[in-house]
Amino acid sequence: MSTPKTRLTTFLEKCRNRIDADLEKQLSTSGNGSDRLQQAMRYSVLGGGKRIRPALCLAAAAAVGQDEESAIVPACCLELIHAYSLIHDDLPAMDDDELRRGRATTHIAFDEATAILAGDALQTLAFGLLAEAPWLDNHTRLAMIRELASASGHLGMVGGQAIDLESVGRSLTIEQLEKMHRHKTGALIAASVRLGALTAPNVTENQLHALTIYSQTLGLAFQVQDDLLDVEGDTTVIGKPQGSDVARAKPTYPSLLGTAGARDYLSQLLDASLASLEGFGTEGDILRDMAGYVVARTH
Repeated sequence: MSTPKTRLTTFLEKCRNRIDADLEKQLSTSGNGSDRLQQAMRYSVLGGGKRIRPALCLAAAAAVGQDEESAIVPACCLELIHAYSLIHDDLPAMDDDELRRGRATTHIAFDEATAILAGDALQTLAFGLLAEAPWLDNHTRLAMIRELASASGHLGMVGGQAIDLESVGRSLTIEQLEKMHRHKTGALIAASVRLGALTAPNVTENQLHALTIYSQTLGLAFQVQDDLLDVEGDTTVIGKPQGSDVARAKPTYPSLLGTAGARDYLSQLLDASLASLEGFGTEGDILRDMAGYVVARTH
């Protein structure tokens, strides 16, 4: 009998291999267009990454009894949106980072203009793929497009990044910090779970509500752990400069709550996330494993 750790390791490896194979196919350098642009897109998407968002999408589909095949396309689209956001976040006009996933950021490896265009192209590719996703009816496709647009736009991830930039050097309350991260990080994580659930034609409102609570709580937990890694992590492990948030005077959970307080809050978020899955049986085990993984990860 497998342990939760080995079960999750097997699931994540299977997920990563399948998602990477599909992304590789979608980002093939053959065809028309700029070779340099396509190279930058491939560099940004296929250069590592934990594939947490696609994994959450597939796990949520399994939790509502749906075959993973119907969730593959939305899972890939989530990774494309995530990759685009990282390219733009790293730009000199944003966070001005030179290291991502242990190697040069896209604007350093190529140039700033190509990086901007690569991000733009990945975003539009995601919505194009979702609009043509097989295994899904038109109603479900439309619901997913609406979900992803809301999570990634000005009311979600992009809005959160804007708040983040406006908050540098300012003192925020814990409520203001949570508002920022519910948008910047949490919105796309919540969309990952909800898109997986929406693949099931018979998903109930109660199931969708429980999974939404799970994903929103997990999104905050992800950010708290990210903030802790910025304080305690090793640059060679986390793949980006340790202490970069502190250097830019960005508000974080450790800066507001202290390291011990942030760890206590992380534990509370994990408990709340797991409690939201009480209505699911063994079909929700991977989601439970994912929650533990998010709060214990080292990169």
